[in-house]
Amino acid sequence: MPQISVCVEMVYDDEPFHERIPRAAAVGADAVEFWGWREKDLEALEALETAADEADIPLIGCTAGGTLTDPDEADDAVETIRESIETAADLGVSALIATTGPDQDGLDRETQHETIVDVLSRVAADAEDAGVTIVLEPLNTTVDHPGYYLTSSAEGFEIVDEVDSPNVKLLYDVYHQQITEGNVIQTITENVDRIGHFHIADVPGRHEPGTGELDYENVFAAIDETDYDGYVGCEFSPSDGTDADEAMATVLEWR
Repeated sequence: MPQISVCVEMVYDDEPFHERIPRAAAVGADAVEFWGWREKDLEALEALETAADEADIPLIGCTAGGTLTDPDEADDAVETIRESIETAADLGVSALIATTGPDQDGLDRETQHETIVDVLSRVAADAEDAGVTIVLEPLNTTVDHPGYYLTSSAEGFEIVDEVDSPNVKLLYDVYHQQITEGNVIQTITENVDRIGHFHIADVPGRHEPGTGELDYENVFAAIDETDYDGYVGCEFSPSDGTDADEAMATVLEWR
């Protein structure tokens, strides 16, 4: 079974940031991840790294930043991602989460698609040299991210294929893809070699697995039957009245 990471931005959001790290370790998680490193000052990042070292739990994911859909911003996006690759490598983070940014008004999708491929191709060698995998994330536009460009896992896999780097893959978020397209188990099993990270939450509500329509025991079993050896990241908000540790316990039973 793949190892389980915890997004401490969502699962544990009721205490100071660095104090969430030992809590995730205590519940039995294998790793932790967070969102934007730029939103945290140097002192906060140092506290995060120290907390992870003291809890003996790795930091394995954070976000890259940058707008990948606008040709006029492509150079800035490349520099932004390169800076994030360096930071990820310094923190020991193995998965750098890239989002595309918005669907640009006045630009056709082909141009935007080509710009995403161009940006990721230009930073792929940097990621390879640093030992960091960039994972491109499709998001749903129906509930959470209206106006976002990349919703389809199929287009995401096309981008990964066109970049053609072992260090550029897809982040397959089961929650987002259930809302957008469904058919998650077949999609995962047929494309697992292009997937570098998973996120999970149930639908509707984006709460812990077991609260909605997805049969996560079957989803986990399907992942386990592949040769995927990365992390499955818990990126959910515990449902009302549910303790975060209890919400995590159910997921960890399936590991």
